Amino acid sequence: MAAKGNVVFDSECCKGCELCVNVCPVSIIELAPGLNSKGYHFSRIKEGSKEKCIACGFCGMTCPDFVIRVERL
Repeated sequence: MAAKGNVVFDSECCKGCELCVNVCPVSIIELAPGLNSKGYHFSRIKEGSKEKCIACGFCGMTCPDFVIRVERL
């Protein structure tokens, strides 16, 4: 059985670099249409895709600002 996970983003610290979007093997991360208080589009999990996370941790390892935390379930 594949691992499941929960991804938590600190949207206020995200700069919208999209590295996590590009590295996600199951393509569940996107940039939000809205902006954070610093004026950046921030990363988030796509609507209805939360259960598809395989807890690989690639997004968290790739983030240069450490705004992503992956919790294994």
